[in-house]
Amino acid sequence: MFYEPKDGHGLPHNPFNAIVTPRPIGWISTRGADGQDNLAPYSFFNAVAYVPPQVMFASTGAKPDRDGTKDSVANIRDTGVFCVNIVEHAARAVMNRSAGPWPRETDEFTDAGIARADCHLIPCARVAGAPAALECRMTQIIRLEGEANFLVLGEVVGVHLRDDCLVDGRFDVTRFQPLARLGYRDYTMVREVFAMPRPDE
Repeated sequence: MFYEPKDGHGLPHNPFNAIVTPRPIGWISTRGADGQDNLAPYSFFNAVAYVPPQVMFASTGAKPDRDGTKDSVANIRDTGVFCVNIVEHAARAVMNRSAGPWPRETDEFTDAGIARADCHLIPCARVAGAPAALECRMTQIIRLEGEANFLVLGEVVGVHLRDDCLVDGRFDVTRFQPLARLGYRDYTMVREVFAMPRPDE
């Protein structure tokens, strides 16, 4: 099969979001200028640089109570900061609950019963029990092609690591089974890890 996206695919469901998988999930927490906390998962998310450490996530779509975007991007525009919380398999249900299209006044931490803690360097909440959380200062918001598509880039200025995930000086993902997004309504988790030496080692 071959198709050009501009002409449509002719399938019952769009295959595009099932092709680039698995995708890590950035559980983005923000705080509005009015002090309202927000928490939402984004599967267009990744780390993009080591020095300084930088991450990105993309927001697609808009809410009627925001100006052409969603709560996360609107809050980051106003405050310049956000926190990326890493999602573990054990948090899948509450993560999914926080993905709802709730009104801007909804506090997803409270709605889903998620414990929060204050970030150390930025005025933002984080998921208290997350395996890791990255405090970020926004560096760019780039409008992408299409309606309501935005790329948010941020520099990581603070890192929280849950103590039980540190083993012999390494952050061990097998301790919490990271959750990842597949296509459609499908997810997966990391159960097996293997190492391969680099060609120059």
